[in-house]
Amino acid sequence: MPNSWVIKLYGKNKTPACFISLSIRGVSKPRQLKVVMNMKIKWRSLLCSIAIPLVIGGLAALLTKDNMIMFDYLKKPPLAPPRWLFPVAWTILYVLMGAAAYLVAVSHKPKTQRCRALLLYSVQLVFNFFWPIIFFNGEKFLFAFIWLLIMLLFVLGTTLSFWRIDKRAGVFLLPYVLWTAFAVYLNYGIYTLNM
Repeated sequence: MPNSWVIKLYGKNKTPACFISLSIRGVSKPRQLKVVMNMKIKWRSLLCSIAIPLVIGGLAALLTKDNMIMFDYLKKPPLAPPRWLFPVAWTILYVLMGAAAYLVAVSHKPKTQRCRALLLYSVQLVFNFFWPIIFFNGEKFLFAFIWLLIMLLFVLGTTLSFWRIDKRAGVFLLPYVLWTAFAVYLNYGIYTLNM
């Protein structure tokens, strides 16, 4: 009997699924692998996942808004963007973060794996919330730099964990990794130039 692949697509309880039947020479019964692909978007969960980082970021911005003007008067390293770009960039990143967290939360991977990934995600959100308070309100540039380095490690860990669960979630966090690394450079430059 020649090697053959049979792919059957059908819906069960409105959930698309895929059965792959593999017949191999010398094997009496074909092996079947069921791959469930849940295509239905849970809009309430998605919106909640996006709202969480937006609210955390918005609250941090509210607590630091009176002190953000000092950024204009600091000596800054090359490539430092204008102050108006930060809220725009962070809003986009928070939406991507929330979408990534949603993909992980609704994944069919083991619950313990998802919980570990979402715990890392939560920890980096806590670091994210406190960094602008340390930097803008406290003007503790060295401490903010160290805080941001630790945050970058958690962001990298979260991205890797998300990638292992759903590659799309990992891709959604890549701009956040790059922006956080850029923020580390800016923070260090501001610290050294304004000692």
